[in-house]
Amino acid sequence: MTSYSCCLILLLFTWNTAAYGPNQRAQKKGDIILGGLFPIHFGVAAKDQDLKSRPESVECIRYNFRGFRWLQAMIFAIEEINNSPTLLPNMTLGYRIFDTCNTVSKALEATLSFVAQNKIDSLNLDEFCNCSEHIPSTIAVVGATGSGISTAVANLLGLFYIPQVSYASSSRLLSNKNQFKSFLRTIPNDEHQATAMADIIEYFRWNWVGTIAADDDYGRPGIEKFREEAEERDICIDFSELISQYSDEEEIQQVVEVIQNSTARVIVVFSSGPDLEPLIKEIVRRNITGKIWLASEAWASSSLIAMPEFFRVIGSTIGFALKAGQIPGFREFLQKVHPKKSTNNGFAKEFWEETFNCYLPDGSKNSPASTSFHKGHEEGLGAGNGTFAFRPPCTGDENITSVETPYMDYTHLRISYNVYLAVYSIAHALQDIYTCTPGKGLFTNGSCADIKKVEAWQVLKHLRHLNFTNNMGEQVDFDEFGDLVGNYSIINWHLSTEDGSVVFEEVGHYNVYAKKGERLFINENKILWGGFSKEVPFSNCSRDCLPGTRKGIIEGEPTCCFECVDCPDGEYSDETDASACDKCPEDYWSNENHTSCIPKQIEFLAWTEPFGIALTLFAVLGIFLTSFVLGVFTKFRNTPIVKATNRELSYLLLFSLLCCFSSSLFFIGEPQNWTCRLRQPAFGISFVLCISCILVKTNRVLLVFEAKIPTSLHRKWWGLNLQFLLVFLCTFVQIVICVIWLYTAPPSSYRNHELEDEIIFITCHEGSLMALGFLIGYTCLLAAICFFFAFKSRKLPENFNEAKFITFSMLIFFIVWISFIPAYASTYGKFVSAVEVIAILAASFGLLACIFFNKVYIILFKPSRNTIEEVRCSTAAHAFKVAARATLRRSNVSRKRSNSLGGSTGSTPSSSISSKSNHEDPFPLPACTERQRQQQHGCKQKVSFGSGAVTLSLSFEEPQKNAMANRNAKRQNSLEAQNSDDSLMRHRALLPLQ
Repeated sequence: MTSYSCCLILLLFTWNTAAYGPNQRAQKKGDIILGGLFPIHFGVAAKDQDLKSRPESVECIRYNFRGFRWLQAMIFAIEEINNSPTLLPNMTLGYRIFDTCNTVSKALEATLSFVAQNKIDSLNLDEFCNCSEHIPSTIAVVGATGSGISTAVANLLGLFYIPQVSYASSSRLLSNKNQFKSFLRTIPNDEHQATAMADIIEYFRWNWVGTIAADDDYGRPGIEKFREEAEERDICIDFSELISQYSDEEEIQQVVEVIQNSTARVIVVFSSGPDLEPLIKEIVRRNITGKIWLASEAWASSSLIAMPEFFRVIGSTIGFALKAGQIPGFREFLQKVHPKKSTNNGFAKEFWEETFNCYLPDGSKNSPASTSFHKGHEEGLGAGNGTFAFRPPCTGDENITSVETPYMDYTHLRISYNVYLAVYSIAHALQDIYTCTPGKGLFTNGSCADIKKVEAWQVLKHLRHLNFTNNMGEQVDFDEFGDLVGNYSIINWHLSTEDGSVVFEEVGHYNVYAKKGERLFINENKILWGGFSKEVPFSNCSRDCLPGTRKGIIEGEPTCCFECVDCPDGEYSDETDASACDKCPEDYWSNENHTSCIPKQIEFLAWTEPFGIALTLFAVLGIFLTSFVLGVFTKFRNTPIVKATNRELSYLLLFSLLCCFSSSLFFIGEPQNWTCRLRQPAFGISFVLCISCILVKTNRVLLVFEAKIPTSLHRKWWGLNLQFLLVFLCTFVQIVICVIWLYTAPPSSYRNHELEDEIIFITCHEGSLMALGFLIGYTCLLAAICFFFAFKSRKLPENFNEAKFITFSMLIFFIVWISFIPAYASTYGKFVSAVEVIAILAASFGLLACIFFNKVYIILFKPSRNTIEEVRCSTAAHAFKVAARATLRRSNVSRKRSNSLGGSTGSTPSSSISSKSNHEDPFPLPACTERQRQQQHGCKQKVSFGSGAVTLSLSFEEPQKNAMANRNAKRQNSLEAQNSDDSLMRHRALLPLQ
């Protein structure tokens, strides 16, 4: 059975070796063998396998100069390691390198060669087979290029845990260690690249793009990641297409139609150069210009695409390139290549023929025809075009430096450096095995692997724990996914002014190590759009919404297609394409254009505005008039008018009016906490003090004139001290209300934002409307009581109590404050204070004018009426009228009793009043003329009533000169009215003439 297995495996290996003859590989013996997979060709010839005969291996076509340079980078690194005295001393590395022809089938064909050799070694057939040409097992593989190819290779190598270190496969699917156990790479995965693409689109404020991806494991995952990133940034995708180098013409035409009809100008492409080439050729044929191409690293510097004849179509390309590295001595090594000298490199012969467009007579090719080359200038996937032409024979003396090819373009070594780094990574893993100390190894019980019998899985173990410093001083270690985190350079395609070739200008970089938002850097001054323009192209579904507007959703359209809607009042947007308007802070409001917030207009009843000035002037006028009246009363304090109006209470009343006018000023100006807490109590206490004075004054006179017996008790009870005590008690109640209010719910300044959007009304928050109601209600209650007494006193002497003026003033007071309530409730803002000020001033002017203006007029302009005779005459007349009415009532009662007893009518025996006529005025008012007073004669008055008349004789003289006459007059009056009511004497006894 063992012999049978040996023969089977040898047969497989022999067949595989036959398929790959000497001219189809680069091979060198060594103690340890490394495998290599490189795309020396871009594809294979299409051939119909009808299976009528044994299938033959397909022919690789379209030579790739860069692929050969990458192969040379691997050979150079191995030679450099073999010559190193420190790295793997006394050990020689060999290699077996195959061409993948950029196809999965060829790559797997080569991979089977690695696996077959490893299986032979694992069977330990040396004792059965005498293999003098035995080649050691391949312990690691460098490659492949495309992600789709690496995926297939990784699946196969992973079965045998053969480590695979790729230099160009960036698909994020390969980071799945459950599926690809032995895969590692020296290139960053596409996850960072897709994020960087989305960041670039966001940077240029584009939001309407199309996507194209290769239909393989490189393009599909890459564009899927880009879609995820685009969605997070509100970037909309207009179309998404898949392409392949094997797509038929109809499929290519369909994709081109989509691109041509799309309004998106930015096209994101995740593809390799060979897959994209057919599409670009068709776009060039149709001359579809004006597009911006965002290129992934697989084609951003590809010589297949970066051709001068394509530049008018794809000149606005911005792409990603891997970070370039430095390989000392590599340039000289590239120049040494020669078919005769490179005996271990079976690809050198074809390279020479393609470079110089000739053929070597002793070559393996039967036809001098071969693919012609196309030159490129940067790292990438360049190739020939597949057209054949007759070639002359090569002399072998051609100078490699005299021909410009992508092979000699070593200015920016990106993929080449990744190959170089991959080889060194394997070498350092072997060095770790070589220097391993037993007991500190990575295997069971700290054991170490034997470097002379090392196996692939042992190398894989050390690669996963690798950590070394490369020749550029950078730390190299694979993460848990087998990836190296790297940065990207951002390049822009320019057209060289020297030779017209496409050059790649570095315009920025992307640092994956930086924090989010700081990873991307772009120098816009270096970017040329379309090869000449500096203006950033527009690629949005809708035009930008200017500041002051926001994006509005259009039903049925993507979110990137929107209409611009003006921000509502109170909101603003200060940036272009705002998705939402921001609300202004509480104390701010949007300006006219809604581009910013401006402070709200602050309103209160200010001193400087016309309304505030008018109210202030009226308040000052009231203070001045009150002060003037107070001055007049003070100056004429000993005159009868002032004395008759209760001089001391009048002073207190005028002071309270001064306080009333002054309290109105607290309602003007910007409300502060202290003014808010002072103005209502000041107004309430001032008015209560005023009304209390009027109430006490009116009530005192009313009680005096209606008192039945004027005794000394009445004089004491209604003395001055008691009057002030009553005023104080009435005012004290209001003070208590104010104190309770200020303690429980003190008013405060309040900035009202709710009344009008654009205005802040600074008002006073009263704290408690109930307390304000109590304050005004108590004031009105006192005013009502005062009105009652004033109305009851309306028939007292006019010059003595001015009852009708007090009544009228109370009516004005009630009208003002009854009108105040609805006005106060219906107004807002500063007008609330204005309404209250108007009410205070109106009530104060009403009280001042009604109570004092008449007296001031008499004092200043009618001094003849400001005499004791005028006052006494009026008072006495009123007293006699009251007495007459009382006598009449008693007389009528006596007559009714006499009639009921004697049946006769007549005068009562007790009455000396004679009845003259029943048709005269029953109560004529007494009057003393000025002439009679000047003649100092007695003033006789006759009081008539229903059944008769009473004649009264009064004489008023100076007490010092006419004391006897006064006594006679009093005696005469007493005799004439002896049957009248004795209330006359009571009134005269309490006259305030001192």
